[in-house]
Amino acid sequence: MVEWAQDANVYLQYIVLFLFAVAPWMDVSIIVPLGIVWGLPPLGVSIVAFCGNFLLILLLGVFFKQIDKWRKNRKEKKGIKNSTKKEKRSREIWEKYGIPGLALLAPIFVGTDIAAIIALTFGSSKIRVVGWMTISLAVWTIIFAVGSVYGFSLLNFI
Repeated sequence: MVEWAQDANVYLQYIVLFLFAVAPWMDVSIIVPLGIVWGLPPLGVSIVAFCGNFLLILLLGVFFKQIDKWRKNRKEKKGIKNSTKKEKRSREIWEKYGIPGLALLAPIFVGTDIAAIIALTFGSSKIRVVGWMTISLAVWTIIFAVGSVYGFSLLNFI
């Protein structure tokens, strides 16, 4: 995949990165290093990864009621009554640090999309959740970009 990405058109590379970033299971912790390994400029990769993850958080905020209803129905159909490990971990962070702590720790422990859903489920306002998740995404995008550039250059990957 690395060879394909390095040989593909630059615009196609950015489109693929953006689509990965919008995917619920992908986070800036994966997208930024991936784009930098592909040989794309760190600033461009960071902007695309941030925008894709931000779009997902924004969509989760706007359509939370529908997503929550779907999630509850899905759990009922599967017969799941207990919380998952990620939900339990999110609840512990939430109780200890509130929404700022959950947002800032989310990319490391549970992912920003799961953290946003959990925070909204706990009753936080959509504006606060989207705001704090945006701040968290910005901070972690910078951290992962700088870490990837220096880390990969140290390992002679780029």
